[in-house]
Amino acid sequence: MRDVTHDVPAPHRRTFLKYTGALGAAAAVSASLSACSSGPESTNDTGGGGSGANRTLTAVIGYGNDGSWDPTQTASAFCMAANNHIYEGLLDTDPISREPYAALATEVPQDPDGTSWTFTLRAGATFHDGKPVTADDVVFVFERILDPDTQTLAKGFFASWLREVRKIDARNVELVLKFPFPEGLSRLTLAKIMPKHVFSQPGAWDDAIKGKAIGSGPYRQTAHHPKSNTTFEAFDDYNGPRKPAFRKMNWLTIVDAAPRVAKISGSSAGAQIADNIPYANIAQLESSGLTVAGGAGMNNLFLMFNTKRKPFDDVRVRQALHYAIDTEKMVEVALKGHGKPSSSFLDESNPSYRRARTVYDHDPDKAKALLKEAGVRGLSIDILAVNVSWIVDCLPTIKSSWDAIGVKTTLSPQETTAVFTKMDQKQDYQVVAAASNPNQFGLDADLIMRYNYGPENLWMQYTRWAGDPVARALFRDMDRATREPDPEKKKAMVQDYIDVVAEQAVLYPVVHNELMTAWDPKRLSGIRAQPYPGINLLQAKWA
Repeated sequence: MRDVTHDVPAPHRRTFLKYTGALGAAAAVSASLSACSSGPESTNDTGGGGSGANRTLTAVIGYGNDGSWDPTQTASAFCMAANNHIYEGLLDTDPISREPYAALATEVPQDPDGTSWTFTLRAGATFHDGKPVTADDVVFVFERILDPDTQTLAKGFFASWLREVRKIDARNVELVLKFPFPEGLSRLTLAKIMPKHVFSQPGAWDDAIKGKAIGSGPYRQTAHHPKSNTTFEAFDDYNGPRKPAFRKMNWLTIVDAAPRVAKISGSSAGAQIADNIPYANIAQLESSGLTVAGGAGMNNLFLMFNTKRKPFDDVRVRQALHYAIDTEKMVEVALKGHGKPSSSFLDESNPSYRRARTVYDHDPDKAKALLKEAGVRGLSIDILAVNVSWIVDCLPTIKSSWDAIGVKTTLSPQETTAVFTKMDQKQDYQVVAAASNPNQFGLDADLIMRYNYGPENLWMQYTRWAGDPVARALFRDMDRATREPDPEKKKAMVQDYIDVVAEQAVLYPVVHNELMTAWDPKRLSGIRAQPYPGINLLQAKWA
């Protein structure tokens, strides 16, 4: 799922994978490992009801809250969304446009093409425990991210272009780049500034994984109950640009679709907003007065092949299985029209999108011909899949499509943690079907592609493909594109190497789909549906 954990001692590696979402890479990579674990509806502290301006905002999140809360290594949809309200980066980004704005820093650098950026910290910024935010805290976080002996998810987003972070004085820091990289400004939101005096203590990073969260953002965490709910309260001493509009918030984790929809439905609805709305419930919720809106982006069902398992080492076999899938039927039946067959690794709305040289339009005759050319007959496949509801809805189309070309297919959906534990343990497999959404981290194509491809990338370890000569050439092309200073040339170079990724079909999207969010417009305003899991309430308020 990312450029991480490749040479870590086993106990630390297991802990890292368990909580980052590396195990859960899939279910919404977006959803992190616990996205599919079915937690109970909240029976714990709900944060209190309140009235008027002091009433509690209740949200329903369709992903688990028991993934890692460590901002340097989480891919959990729930935890990342929560951390955006608890922590700040030097810069943060708009949740939709991903344009950077000054958060802990006082301004966005005027020279994005420079090789040195200087930031002044906001005067009076304090952590939730009352201690001031200083340059030492900034250096502490970046040193962890860049440390070659510490494997974090964030390293894959920074190490290729950021050389070091220096303290100038108590309120000023300098970021030194390896080469001009203007895209790095938006990535600074992925380096949430954490208090050194808290997280440098023995065992503190394990506490962060388990849910300890102390930041400088507009909301402080007040209670955390894994598999149930997490509560927040406005931080009275916050003096930054995104003022808290809600005195209290209670976020429930309800992974199963039916109780999640029920929680936001009807006159006695217990929540005002919910993400991960099933397509089948859109009309019902709209008829009851709720607004339901979608965000189209990188969210996708992908196939991942074990390239050390014959015949999946043969590119023709991987291509044949993609050509065989009736993606239009999948969009119509499983996604109810809320998706598109993939025509590139990137979704069509991405600024760097170009239709790939190889597009897997439904062509069963071509699929049969490729299998015949590869000398493959009587192939039987067991698809190991995550049990995310919309993925499960898509699986029958894959089975019927492969059965139709003479490939005997069985389906084995399991909890995301189970699927990726097998991957981490290097257990044998043929094909994995899962979900991913790198838009959680940003929009730039370099970030998205490095999230999935790279010589030390965890996904590439799962596929056993990184040592292939084609892969090694691809990784060199990626590095050249990262360093290219001309934006249009860089874009063309990225598009060219995506053509290689499409042709090889080692880990490749089948469909990109839309994610739906529902809310009560009579109670909330300022809500925008995200094209990635979770919610962002930093610009929302009571209606």
